[in-house]
Amino acid sequence: MSHMFVPGPVDVDPDVLEAQTKPMIPHRSKEFEAFFRGTEAKLKQVFLTENRVFQPPNTGSGMQEAGIRNLAQKDVLSCVNGAFSERWYDVAVSNGKQADRLDATWGEPILPEMLADALKQKHYEAVTIVHNETSTGVMNPLKDLAAVVHELSPDTLILVDAVSSLGGAKIETDAWGLDFTLTSSQKCLALPPGISFAAVTDRAIQKAETVQNRGWYFDLLLWEKHRIKNSTSMTPAMSLLWALDVELDKILAEGLEARFARHSAMAERVQTWALENGMEPLAPEGYRSQTVSTIRNTREVDIAAFNAFLLTKGMRIANGYGSLKNKTFRIAHMGETRMHHVDELLEAFETFLEKM
Repeated sequence: MSHMFVPGPVDVDPDVLEAQTKPMIPHRSKEFEAFFRGTEAKLKQVFLTENRVFQPPNTGSGMQEAGIRNLAQKDVLSCVNGAFSERWYDVAVSNGKQADRLDATWGEPILPEMLADALKQKHYEAVTIVHNETSTGVMNPLKDLAAVVHELSPDTLILVDAVSSLGGAKIETDAWGLDFTLTSSQKCLALPPGISFAAVTDRAIQKAETVQNRGWYFDLLLWEKHRIKNSTSMTPAMSLLWALDVELDKILAEGLEARFARHSAMAERVQTWALENGMEPLAPEGYRSQTVSTIRNTREVDIAAFNAFLLTKGMRIANGYGSLKNKTFRIAHMGETRMHHVDELLEAFETFLEKM
């Protein structure tokens, strides 16, 4: 059976794919509302939150825009240390916000002292943080960053992109005081792409009430009005929600702590193997992702040729992202990937290296 090691879209289990073939029902029906209430309840468990979780039909990039449009009238600080944190900054600017950047070199984390310095210079309505930078394999110290915001600027909202980590790494949404935590379907949640989710605090909703020009499609107040009635303001992605329900049952049956441990063990296996074979992770020790490993291509592996070789075995990895293309490669170990899949990949990698 084929297995992809790219950081989304990931492989989806057959029973989850099959769930999408269920018949459609009216989305304003009592039947759908009861189902929709159930998926939110399960999502709250995965997000480790008692707050609302929205499940609208848009991608993670759309959810980034929702956060920006609703939760800041003007002043936003974007922590940027990779492609997707830079995208959130670009989203803020394109939506007319006064966005400042807090930059770290790609491959390095955003450190608490850096954020503290920025917050001492100016007051911000919202701070955007990407927890797990998919482009670099850096996992930012989210708990410590959130603590800095709460200490130095307690009314500043904390917006978190957990697209490639939620469901694969422990994120204590409520305990860490995260106001807007978003993720996408196609990564650690092991679903087809096309839908995203966000856990949102009461104070974030209250902030949205003061913000003008929130738009219509991404208006959190409109979402909340419908969520209370177990519905969405727009037609939901019904087939994906059928799949979501099945996958959430699988996640909760495995157990969150067991799932996090599995992801961590796979990351340790890949990163240790890379070091033993003369290729170190891009991220420094202590900040390495447990869902996707970005490895320096110090042995100058032809990534295209390697992927052509892997495809004969039903596997695939990802090249480096943007300016890191060919200088790095990425091995994702997320979703329903198991250690035996990782072992098969690394065995194939050794075979390829021997032929170089």
